[in-house]
Amino acid sequence: MYSLSSVSKHLILVHILALVATQLLLIRSVSSLNMTNSYLNHKCFVSQGKYKPGSAHEKSLEAIIHSISVGENVNSGYDMMSFGDGPDLVCVVLQCRGDSYGSKCRSCFASAMAGLRRRCPRYKGGIIWFDQCLLEISSIDNVGQLNYGDSFCMSNAKNVGDDPFSFILKWDTLFDNISRIAITEKNKNLKDTNKPALYGAGEKRLGTKKKMYEMVQCTDDLSVKACEECLVANVLKFQNCWKSGKRGARVLGRSCNFRYELYPFVNAKTGPNSYFKS
Repeated sequence: MYSLSSVSKHLILVHILALVATQLLLIRSVSSLNMTNSYLNHKCFVSQGKYKPGSAHEKSLEAIIHSISVGENVNSGYDMMSFGDGPDLVCVVLQCRGDSYGSKCRSCFASAMAGLRRRCPRYKGGIIWFDQCLLEISSIDNVGQLNYGDSFCMSNAKNVGDDPFSFILKWDTLFDNISRIAITEKNKNLKDTNKPALYGAGEKRLGTKKKMYEMVQCTDDLSVKACEECLVANVLKFQNCWKSGKRGARVLGRSCNFRYELYPFVNAKTGPNSYFKS
């Protein structure tokens, strides 16, 4: 016969085991997605000069940082604010990855701002890339304009194997499909707007066991036409970096970026539009 205390201990043990199992599932899920937020690269806009401590420029920057930090625009994954004019103009653009909005976007903004301040101390302009966001600070208002200069490519050192031509054909097909999604499907996280999400993600089978995962995105200040032009231009500009059959690569820029891997790296369920599979 079981005592009340032994039953209670048994129930507590079951509860603890259930919690442990849940945590393990969460850890496994996050690990399988490779949902990191690592620093990738940065560039200081040296030509824009530096601001002085206590200056009007610094006060404007601090006001914008506070507004973005506590504002609600991060819930959609994008924010842009400007203040001042002439040499004291401050323009800040934050673009989070399509599946990284809300608290993830806010957290990435904090990391990016701290990283940019550390790497470009008191510069009026600079840009920094993390896995889940890009942040640009500038004394020049270039919102809505295509920027091909501030871009770079990172690729895996390993190649896919014996048939890179077939791999590239499948890459092209997947790129076309998710690019079409990016420029046609509206952002379901934004109310009362028909503007496309300018983000697309998907996967394509490579035989029976492997898959290719790919993502494209443009900053939300671009038009649909400009987004399409930016993606195509960067594909061509950096083809020597990624088109030799690398197992993974990414091109990051101020205006647009794309990435592909042989492992999942975006959350298919939390994107702003449909997730493509083939």
